[in-house]
Amino acid sequence: MKKGLIEKYRKFLPVSDKTPVITLNEGDTPLIKGKVLSELTGGKVLLKFEGTNPTGSFKDRGMCMAISKALEKGAEAVMCASTGNTSASAAAYAARAGIKSIVLIPEGKIARGKLSQALIHGAQVIAIQGNFDDALRMVVEITSRYPIQLVNSINPYRIEGQKTGSFEICDEMGKAPDYHFIPVGNAGNITAYWKGYKEYYSAGIISSLPRMRGYQAEGAAPIVRGKVVPNPETVATAIRIGNPARWKEAETAARESGGKIDMVSDQEILSAYHLLGKEEGIFVEPASAASVAGLLKFNRENPGVLKDKIIVCILTGTGLKDPDRAVKESPVPESVPPTLKILEEKLGLK
Repeated sequence: MKKGLIEKYRKFLPVSDKTPVITLNEGDTPLIKGKVLSELTGGKVLLKFEGTNPTGSFKDRGMCMAISKALEKGAEAVMCASTGNTSASAAAYAARAGIKSIVLIPEGKIARGKLSQALIHGAQVIAIQGNFDDALRMVVEITSRYPIQLVNSINPYRIEGQKTGSFEICDEMGKAPDYHFIPVGNAGNITAYWKGYKEYYSAGIISSLPRMRGYQAEGAAPIVRGKVVPNPETVATAIRIGNPARWKEAETAARESGGKIDMVSDQEILSAYHLLGKEEGIFVEPASAASVAGLLKFNRENPGVLKDKIIVCILTGTGLKDPDRAVKESPVPESVPPTLKILEEKLGLK
């Protein structure tokens, strides 16, 4: 029976017997071999599909820790700014803990699948007439004035929970990958994975570290451009962030690992999105496909470098988070009369 991340990795987490463990049995997400991607790159590509977490994204890893520690401090309410996944996760874990959740979202900039989750879990959702960065600024201000716990990735316990993804990868493979590709939005996830790899290395559990390669969307690539993007735009709503909270930590992860923070276009993201669905059988939200888009871009620019290497791509959330995008990207189903002859003709059977 699954125990959830806190019990599984307790010795690596800042918890004690006084910490009330709030869990939805998150973690233990599959590491799926990318058959087509392995053929394209010449390496062994493994896809860490975080869409199987309880609320459908990697955010549950950090949220179980953030909510558990908030409850330990006696918090009766938590608050976050969100492009979607954080709000869904915060609302679910707060509901589990029996405390109030407050969510600020950028108006008109959140996928309906994610918004529906926050609402059904009972969060108080307020739309801000601005972008994610405006919402986060307001959350920081409110939580500094009132006894409400901030649960965005600024919260260090979020990073502690999210680092367990790297533990799972190493536990399953018996070592670290050679390359680790990951989407970058608020930059908490790349920060967390690098922290986890380093902790396993220091503990002697792994003998090498991966090169961390993070990918932002071209229209929301402040780290790559070296400046804040005031009005970020991309189809990958989960990484539509112009001023990442973990900017410096992401740069450190890339530098220390010998990797890089780069960017991919919306066209490259959608191409990878379709490849994952049609060739690998994995339905992800567009932001998740940024890691695979980055892998394909790196392979094009560095032919042969990935041959025989072990490569992990993080797929951060399920495609059910953004069903509207899937429908928009697909042809409209053809309508025919309920006649066998016509159906046979349409299917080319006679």
